[in-house]
Amino acid sequence: MVIISLKQGRTGNWNVTRAHVTLFSDLQLESAIALAKEVAYDEHVRSGRPLRVEMPGPASTLVLARYLDAPEPSANDVMAA
Repeated sequence: MVIISLKQGRTGNWNVTRAHVTLFSDLQLESAIALAKEVAYDEHVRSGRPLRVEMPGPASTLVLARYLDAPEPSANDVMAA
């Protein structure tokens, strides 16, 4: 599973990281969460791999989003034209 993390920087703003690589930095929390979710979703759709967005808390890690393997489409999922 690929993990996108939010980490607070020294200035109090937030960074979006993946595997210790900073993807985006110096963001307000709301923008960092939205951007992390968007990056994770886009990569999940593109690669099909499961992804998770996390933010560390004082006692545990908060999972903000999970993008797991999608089930195969069924006849009920297809709309008639």
